[in-house]
Amino acid sequence: MIQSELPSELVKQVTLPTSRSVVYREECTQCFDSQDNPSGIDVCLTCHNGGCVHFKHASNHAKKTGHLLAVNIQRTRKPESHQRSLSAEPPLKKLAISEQTEDQFDFKTSLVYYPSTPDERKQYPSSDFADPKIEQAVASILLASSSAQASEVKAWEEEIETCRHVVDLIQDPNPTPVLQASSTCHACELSSNLWFCLQCGSLGCGRAQYGGTGGNGHALQHFEKTGHCVNVKMGTITAEGTADLYCYSCDDARTDDRLQEHLVHFSIEIAKQEKTEKSMTELQVEHNMKFDFAMSGEEGRELHPIQGPGLTGLKNLGNSCYIASVLQVLFALPPFQKRYHHGIFELHSATCESTSPADCFDCQMNKVAHGLLSGRYAVSPSTSQENGARDRTHDDHQAIKAFQEGIKPMMFKAFVGKGHPEFSTMRQQDADEFMRYFFQFIQRQVRQSSTKASLLSTLTESDLDPTLPFRFELEEKLQCTSCQCVRYRYEEQEALSLPVPAVPITPPNEPELAGITPSARITYQPVSLEECLERFTTPQTVDYNCPRCKSKTTALTTSRIASFPKYMAIHTRRFAIVNWVPKKLEIPVIVQGHQVDLEKYFGAGIQPGEEKLPETSEERAPEVSVNSETLAALESMGFPTSKCRKAIQATGDSGVESATSWLFEHIDDVEVDEPSSAPISHNEDHVLMLMDMGFTTNQAKKALGETDGNVERAVEWLFSHPEDDGSTIENTGTIVDQETNLNGSTNPTITESVGPRHGDKNLPARYRLKAFISHKGPSVFSGHYVAHVNLPDSSKGDHWVLFNDEKVAVAEKGPLSHEAMAPLAYIYIFERI
Repeated sequence: MIQSELPSELVKQVTLPTSRSVVYREECTQCFDSQDNPSGIDVCLTCHNGGCVHFKHASNHAKKTGHLLAVNIQRTRKPESHQRSLSAEPPLKKLAISEQTEDQFDFKTSLVYYPSTPDERKQYPSSDFADPKIEQAVASILLASSSAQASEVKAWEEEIETCRHVVDLIQDPNPTPVLQASSTCHACELSSNLWFCLQCGSLGCGRAQYGGTGGNGHALQHFEKTGHCVNVKMGTITAEGTADLYCYSCDDARTDDRLQEHLVHFSIEIAKQEKTEKSMTELQVEHNMKFDFAMSGEEGRELHPIQGPGLTGLKNLGNSCYIASVLQVLFALPPFQKRYHHGIFELHSATCESTSPADCFDCQMNKVAHGLLSGRYAVSPSTSQENGARDRTHDDHQAIKAFQEGIKPMMFKAFVGKGHPEFSTMRQQDADEFMRYFFQFIQRQVRQSSTKASLLSTLTESDLDPTLPFRFELEEKLQCTSCQCVRYRYEEQEALSLPVPAVPITPPNEPELAGITPSARITYQPVSLEECLERFTTPQTVDYNCPRCKSKTTALTTSRIASFPKYMAIHTRRFAIVNWVPKKLEIPVIVQGHQVDLEKYFGAGIQPGEEKLPETSEERAPEVSVNSETLAALESMGFPTSKCRKAIQATGDSGVESATSWLFEHIDDVEVDEPSSAPISHNEDHVLMLMDMGFTTNQAKKALGETDGNVERAVEWLFSHPEDDGSTIENTGTIVDQETNLNGSTNPTITESVGPRHGDKNLPARYRLKAFISHKGPSVFSGHYVAHVNLPDSSKGDHWVLFNDEKVAVAEKGPLSHEAMAPLAYIYIFERI
């Protein structure tokens, strides 16, 4: 390239990335084309945005910003990296997802210039232009922290920590030495899978384990009788001072910094130990290899991978399976497809005014939609020359495992989770909590979107928010048991959270999978979804101060569905609280014929002959303020504001963890659902500030009440609830001011009501199962999420597909099929028929 071909003023645009710069050099910020494509990625030499060549995202960026110089980066795998056979890999010994290192690849760079001529792109070898500033910028870009590193998307390894039971362990004096050579369980003849109590030295067999030799759970029974909870697995003690340690009270693996001291107490010398049994980690890795990697189905046969439009997997970033499962389910639904994919991908790309697509809501949502639905990236590495980083190989494993590499939702996670105390981290999260948070995030962004006008040329106003088809009204009826008067209130919901009755039956005969299946000693009787709904809608008795009786009495509270959405999300609560720790229970929920009729759970409002409770203008004390950050964290988990406030107050405002434990313990306590008897005392300056922004008095007061008086959060709340006029619906055809509560009303504002704001009251209300998310693992705080979705098939009609991170397979038969896994699903998505 001749230097005169490049305007000299353009070199002044070149900017060297600093240590704080985010460089998007691996992947286009508007699609999933990457540096592994033959055409590579154009990285802007001014702002370091990454753009693809195929969809002209790089050229659009140049036109929009005037940043006309870029470096094109292409990455190819070094031959020695991919020719190693799988047998040469060291065996897995820890639960981890490892990242590929850059020394496995070769990088080729070239200079790109976008002249002012439309669609013109000139590309030259870097050596043809020896400007020192450009050379230095290119070198700095290649050495700079990638966007993935800057977003802390890194490899994950299971973290095992200690606990107070281990730290505070007091061992019994003068115990009997443990005879390792000839040891057997104290209650049976088993000589393997033995655990000895670090407190008293009792030796008992563990629970049956995947890949192990069985067990009768006598070590667990010892804990139940004595409370001695810290145990060590015989045969896993090594001379290096490691061993499998388990706390039955926490129901989790633990570490012990004083392990040698605790073992010497039983005359066990660590230096003489030799490992003779598989550790729990090795057993779990072995199971993961079978489930997560081999994806074996019925009788050991591998599941059939599939690929194509709507069948693209999402690569695990490390504890990101909760995101993957939610995205696969939601983007299989028409509202999300219409809003973010059908024609919108190209439209927004051409009209977006953001100079930073990585920080643009529509860019990132369209990117995910296009990645999942287009089929462009749903190709296996063995057959992909266009989109895969790997070359073709003749590896037998490649022929057997034709699963695709999947796309990495790195930018999406960084954008959606930014600023959130949990979703911005690499820790495992709850899929239900994330889906609720994601819905709120979408609603807020829809209100603030600067591209609304351009989208309305293609979409209707209602299409702009794909969460609308999930919204419905929940009716809460309260009836005084003394005077029989009633009060109705209605609450907007996007999911139904149902309690699952736990009815123990005979302990299971089937061996449980170590570290995978629940640690519950008991199996549970299957229940129907209708039984869960019956329990949810059964009247509950609560203490009540009746304004009509003017005395303390009791009342019956009843929850029913006041309107029906297009899509009903149902979250099943399968857990019990043991020692203030939520324990997961494997209770099968049967959905007969994959359908449910919700008509019998319909709440039709006030009935003939019912008399409303009187309103009262009695003054009440101001509501006690609580920590706004703690309140926000609890609300993001899906708990009602009134419950969250009560939990914070009950635990002395001591933090999220203690308040969460209190909520779990009182999950079925109806009384905590009652709103506080005191009205919210609003700061008049804050109310006026919101009114100056164009909101009404009712809207301002309601927003401040929902956000504990925090003005910034109140503004966000108002933007995310544009249809809310600051009122609640009364069943009598009126709307009463939100500050009305169960004990009366202060100066209610009466206006006409035209029915439910969301959903509809039309009957029948029949639903068919469209998708579900399952959780595998013994704990509510860890494990793995997968999704099953019922998708149309041109040759077979509908069929069920399993999405397990990047692995996508037909799931019609076997233990991973929809029939086998639906009874233990965590979240169900039903579609109205």
